[in-house]
Amino acid sequence: VRPIISVTSGAANRSTSRHLLSEMQRVVLALLALFGGASAWTPVSRRAALSKAFGAAGAAAAVVAAPGTASAVGTCKKDSNNCIAGSFKAPSSAEAGAQLKSVLDAYPQAGQADVDGGGWQFVSESDSAYKLEFKSSGKGNMAKFFNGGKPFIDDLEIDLAGDTANFKSASRVGDSDFGVNKARMSYIAKELRAKGWDAKI
Repeated sequence: VRPIISVTSGAANRSTSRHLLSEMQRVVLALLALFGGASAWTPVSRRAALSKAFGAAGAAAAVVAAPGTASAVGTCKKDSNNCIAGSFKAPSSAEAGAQLKSVLDAYPQAGQADVDGGGWQFVSESDSAYKLEFKSSGKGNMAKFFNGGKPFIDDLEIDLAGDTANFKSASRVGDSDFGVNKARMSYIAKELRAKGWDAKI
């Protein structure tokens, strides 16, 4: 009797294992389909993942609701360590736009002070508003260990109203930027001061 019970129990276990494996395969296939077939090890931003999963509207709502999520609009969250916001004042509103644009255009593509080694680009621009994207080199240990060796991305938004430029520079992911956003804005502030601006960080 024991051998029969043992064989029956073993068959049942194998059947259960096959069932669990099949369920796991279906889950993996569903996840791959959800994210467009991307490898599970391919790093994606939280916004991109949410957008694929819930659509643009759902992603926007989820990002707003997520605690600690940085946005390049408005002010930084209180006690934030991955964001810096403030304002610079030009000596004259007539020259403010041209001076600000020239400083932004001259920001080194190779980065400076060990930040922004992956370059930068304008995302959108007008006479009174600029949105820029900055990338880390992706070579540091933080990028290697926590972002698959891909660059971290920061967003800078600047709105110009008369002689005043309001700005916010924020990291897309992470609770701390290790001073990167401050280093970036300190460089821009220094260049603006050379043109007579009141620009302090």
